[in-house]
Amino acid sequence: MLDKLQAPYVAIANLVEGGGPFVFFIFLSGVIMWTLVIERTWFFWKVLPIETQAAIDKWNKRSDHLSWCARQIRDAIISRLETKMTTNLLVLQVLVPMAPLLGLIGTVAGMLEVFDSMALRGSADARTMAKGVSQAMLCTLTGLAVSISGLYPNFYFSKEAARKSELVADKLGF
Repeated sequence: MLDKLQAPYVAIANLVEGGGPFVFFIFLSGVIMWTLVIERTWFFWKVLPIETQAAIDKWNKRSDHLSWCARQIRDAIISRLETKMTTNLLVLQVLVPMAPLLGLIGTVAGMLEVFDSMALRGSADARTMAKGVSQAMLCTLTGLAVSISGLYPNFYFSKEAARKSELVADKLGF
């Protein structure tokens, strides 16, 4: 039982050991990214409908919907909801392309290790070269896997925020 619980930790430790220190940072960015995805999912499914209905009720309780002041209040209500919907999306939009760039840095570091070993020995030792190439490929693979897994949530939340903002604006009629 304990072995099964430790299996994810062991797998990640082996990945970091095989891919070098950059894999740890890629993994950390993936954890942060998916924490934000889970938080945004919770917000859009559970919190936003309640806040949207509260905003609509607040608008409907007003007697004046046509004055300049009422339009400014309407715009402020929409803006507040849109701000809540797009919270942390900028961080998500940075983490998605950052993961393959960290993988690229790890790839370059692994290839530099290969070239250093070749320069020190004066020849190409297959074992040393394989270790460096393996490190380089693990970094590339990890960076791409993290980035690809975050592409759809990034797109979805951006589009959903824009769509829901428009729906709220339509519901807050004049």
